[in-house]
Amino acid sequence: MTKPLHHGPDGRFRNPPGSPVQQARLRHMLPFLWRMSRRRGHETVPPDGHVLPRQDVLDGLARHANQDRLTWLGHVAFLMRIGGATILTDPYLSANAGPGRLGPRRYVPPALAVHELPPVDLLLVSHNHYDHLDARTIAALPGKERMQVVVPLGLGAFFRRFGYARVAELDWYDSLDHDGVTVTATPAVHFSRRGLRDTNRSLWAGFAVTAKHDGRRLFFSGDTAHGPVFREIGARIGPVDLALVGIGAYAPRIIMQASHATPEEAVAIARDIGAKALLGMHWGTVMLADEPQFEAPERMRRAALAAGYAADDAIIMKIGETRAF
Repeated sequence: MTKPLHHGPDGRFRNPPGSPVQQARLRHMLPFLWRMSRRRGHETVPPDGHVLPRQDVLDGLARHANQDRLTWLGHVAFLMRIGGATILTDPYLSANAGPGRLGPRRYVPPALAVHELPPVDLLLVSHNHYDHLDARTIAALPGKERMQVVVPLGLGAFFRRFGYARVAELDWYDSLDHDGVTVTATPAVHFSRRGLRDTNRSLWAGFAVTAKHDGRRLFFSGDTAHGPVFREIGARIGPVDLALVGIGAYAPRIIMQASHATPEEAVAIARDIGAKALLGMHWGTVMLADEPQFEAPERMRRAALAAGYAADDAIIMKIGETRAF
């Protein structure tokens, strides 16, 4: 059987045809890494209202207890209720996006700590970068014997080592049915790496989550740049009621253009997949790039309005906010 194009002959994975390629060289990377090591987000002061008080977070969850809903925990971590299933995405809830005390340090706390989360039915993890696959959170989550974990190819062993009993590895466009929802892994334009020798040894993906009872569909992009593959995704799984798309960590472009979308490109992704509304994520939590930390939302809003979205359909949430879906 012929392997899909994103399966390389050396056992590593690669991006879809036509995706932007990494053009940064060592002369670009070293100054950037030095700047990041010096900053680490310590000087970042969030604007008033960016993070809800803990009691407001709990009140919002209680107010929407019997509805399909989503709560932004920060960065790309969302707690959702769709089709009767409680879903958690990319739960980076600890202090650092890195091993031990290394890596960028978040400048705002997560909306909820691990012990405050309700029982999770489905855990979706898009790839193995530390701000998405947080070992401390994965180790601390309760319910490992009953929770269904869904990850891209090559990540299953990580979760089994932590005692998770139900782990499914999906290739792009593979699907898994779980009670009231269907989860489909979708292509993304990114890369994987957690150590020095494992570059692209595991796959990266987004997810489409479809409620079986009414067909309502949510798209979670994971980390991705923009590319022609999103028109293909739209043709195969669209239309989408709501797209959660990354809008942060886009500067400098020479480094980020092959792995992260600008706010304007995030809007283009939403348009390509036929999303009726979009929600910006991957910003406002941890410093990963050079752009001003609170620039992305306004850029996304302007681009969405220019692309024909109504103002109410270009959504920016507060950390800890819950909205009915």
